[in-house]
Amino acid sequence: MEPISQTAPILPGRPVLQQFWADVTFLHWRVDASVVAPLLPPGIVPDVFGGSSWVGLIPFRMIGSAFFGGPPVPYFGTFTEVNVRLYGVDEFGRRGVVFASLEASRLVAVVAARAAFGLPYFWASANFGRDGQDYRYESRRIGRDGPTTRIVSRASALPVADDPLADFLTARWRLFVGRGGNTAVQANQHGAWPLVSAELLDLDDNLLAAAGLPGLADRPPDSTLFSPGVLTQFSGARPLVEPVRKNLPLLGGATAPGRVVGDTGLEPMTSSV
Repeated sequence: MEPISQTAPILPGRPVLQQFWADVTFLHWRVDASVVAPLLPPGIVPDVFGGSSWVGLIPFRMIGSAFFGGPPVPYFGTFTEVNVRLYGVDEFGRRGVVFASLEASRLVAVVAARAAFGLPYFWASANFGRDGQDYRYESRRIGRDGPTTRIVSRASALPVADDPLADFLTARWRLFVGRGGNTAVQANQHGAWPLVSAELLDLDDNLLAAAGLPGLADRPPDSTLFSPGVLTQFSGARPLVEPVRKNLPLLGGATAPGRVVGDTGLEPMTSSV
C-alpha cells in the first residue's frame, strides 16, 4: 500500500492544468466501506482509516485556472466550487480521490471539465462570502429541483500538524475517473496543506444525498478542517495500469525490478507553496 505523505511525487509528464484552491473547508463523515464501494469506478476499492471509509463535502474558491503553462483564464477560470468526494485505492496500492459530484458556477468550466477529463461537474449558482473567520458557501444546481447546499464554517487559529487523519483526508496525489466502463488516473501535486481546525456553524445540504449518500448531512461531520489554500498542478489523465519505473538502487547496491506494484517510483517534489 502506498504510504500517506504530505510530500507530493513529481508529476508524470507535463502539467496540463494549474489552479489555486482558496478558502477551503473540509467536512468529512465516517461511513462503512460497503456504502462507498458501489460508487467507485472499476478497479477502485474504498480506502479506509480507523476502520471506516470517509466522505467529504468540500467547498472552496477556484482561482486562476491556467492550461498548458499559459496565463490564468480571466473570469471563466475563477469561481466557487463544492465537491462531494470519496477515497479509493487501485489494485496496485495507489491512493486517490474519486469525485461523486462537483458543483461549479461557470458553465464553460463545467463543459470543459466533463469533455476533457470526464469529471461529473454540474453547473450551479454558487457563491462565497466571508465575515472575519466565518466562511459561507452556497450552491444550487441549475435545473428543476437541483440539489442545494449551504455551509458556514469558522476557522480557528489552531494549526493542525502531524495528524494522521488530516493527512489521510488531504494528502492525495491523484484522482480516479470512470469513463465508459474504464478507469483513468490523473496525478496532481501541490505543497503541504496549511491546515487549521474549524467549526461547522451551519449546514443545510442535499448534495450528499443526490450523490447516493443519504442521511450524512443529518449528523455532524466527524472531521472539520480549514485551509487558506494551495497552488495545484495536474498532469493529463492516463489509463489505470500498473506503474512502471526505471531501475532504482536498493539498499546494499541491488537494483529494483522495472515493474513494482504499489509504488509510483517517482521522486518527491521539493518545492512547496
